[in-house]
Amino acid sequence: MKRKFVLLLCLLSMALWSQPKVNTTVNTTKNKIGAEFKLTLKTNVDTLSKVKFPEAKNFGVLEVIQSYKIDTIKNGARYELIKKYGLTQFDSGKYTIPRIPVMINGKMVFSDSIKVEVNDVKVDTLKQKMYDIKDIAQVESPMGSWWIYVLIVIAIAVAGFFIYKFIKKRQAGEKQEVIVFKTPIEKATTLLQQLEKKELWQKGEIKNYYSELTDIARNYIEEEIHIPAMESTTSELIEGLRNASKQKKLKLSNETVANLEKVLMQADLVKFAKVKPLDFEIEEDKKRISNSIVTIHKSIPEMVEENDELALWNEQQKELARLAKLKKQKRVRIITTIGIVVGMLLIFLLGLIYFKGYDYVKDNIIGHPTKDLVEGEWVYSEYGNPGVKVETPKVLKRMDAEKIMPKETMALLKEMQLFVYGSMIDNFYIGVSTATYKQETQVDLEKAAEGSLKVFEAMGAQNIIVKTEDFDTQKGITGKKAYGTMTMLDKIKGKSTKMYYEILVFSQSNGLQQITIMHQEDDKYGKQIMDRVLNSVELQTTEK
Repeated sequence: MKRKFVLLLCLLSMALWSQPKVNTTVNTTKNKIGAEFKLTLKTNVDTLSKVKFPEAKNFGVLEVIQSYKIDTIKNGARYELIKKYGLTQFDSGKYTIPRIPVMINGKMVFSDSIKVEVNDVKVDTLKQKMYDIKDIAQVESPMGSWWIYVLIVIAIAVAGFFIYKFIKKRQAGEKQEVIVFKTPIEKATTLLQQLEKKELWQKGEIKNYYSELTDIARNYIEEEIHIPAMESTTSELIEGLRNASKQKKLKLSNETVANLEKVLMQADLVKFAKVKPLDFEIEEDKKRISNSIVTIHKSIPEMVEENDELALWNEQQKELARLAKLKKQKRVRIITTIGIVVGMLLIFLLGLIYFKGYDYVKDNIIGHPTKDLVEGEWVYSEYGNPGVKVETPKVLKRMDAEKIMPKETMALLKEMQLFVYGSMIDNFYIGVSTATYKQETQVDLEKAAEGSLKVFEAMGAQNIIVKTEDFDTQKGITGKKAYGTMTMLDKIKGKSTKMYYEILVFSQSNGLQQITIMHQEDDKYGKQIMDRVLNSVELQTTEK
């Protein structure tokens, strides 16, 4: 009996051990309003088990603000699955994270419940500054509006392409209209080739085909033999051709004249009697016209060129003039297209300025350096000794203080460190400096601020206006703030810019800590950066 009882206990313990469990932990049980409680659920199962963690917007009265991905850790033939949730609550009080159901192999397994506490954020209105209510923020769509500008640029580019093609086609048409053939035979043969490319009779336009075919022949005869072929009837043309053959001693056979007459009569029947020749007849007529033109050209007595060199020079000049004209046409196309595209862009920008305002165009189209700093990824870091903790849009770079500060000042210091971003003549400047004195020194903070202003003046600052007041950090460290405007002169570019500045100075345990920020007076983004930087300042006290 004892053996059976022990065996039963073993089997029972194995069954209980094999039951899946969900371990529950939370990173903290006390937090501030709106802060994140990170809840972690862990379960250990074999490789064939199916586990499903819940996806909910709320666990009890706590809101799920983040559902993290499941982490899987393989341990031999088993898996450890880890699921984390980010929870929060915006009312102070004591709450309970309820038991959360996890589906394992079709069975519901619950986590443990955990009690948490949400506390109010204490605000000391005597040390914390009060600020005006901020303007209503414009909420942009998740995609932003950049794609609209991309589409507009693409549309303008496409429009510019078609404008260029249109101008090129028009110039090509004009070139074709004013083209001058060297000889009547060149003109006639070129026009015959162009006529065949049109394929008029193949398309059923037989009347138009014969009309153009005979016009080519008539025009050639009129230009080459100088008889009124275009205004003559068929019989008058043939009679005039025979007379010209006798007078000008043309070597024209009766067969050539008869073939030409046959085609002209066929054309008359097509145009006026609506006769439709067969395909092979049309081909024959085309050959007769072509052969007649070539025969007439060969029958004309050759004229000897009196000055071949002059003729060659004239041909070269014509070719140079033609190439110059083509180059000019191409230049006109490019300049016209660029002008139209630039005009469209200007109209687009003027429209945006009219409807959205200049600031909108400057921020979103032209570009604004300080706006990029506001929207970029900020860095929270500690600089110098005694340390100054501050949040900045960019990491501050270490500078050699000895090259900037006067020698008499550096002689009094044991150590000085300087970190900056930008420069005095840029749109924005941040400087953090820390110093410790060689001997015990009672520091006058107002004079320290005045010393910084003298450095500005040595670097080209003019018309410096300064005001001073006390300044307290959030941890209650008291210092001085000097602020006002100045005009910075850029000697290289030869221009001046009105700047707004603020200087914070603190004296602790024979040390001096200073933060300097400067931006253009009318730069709203520079002001946003300045406010954010100054609100983040925290100081490390020196140890005696």
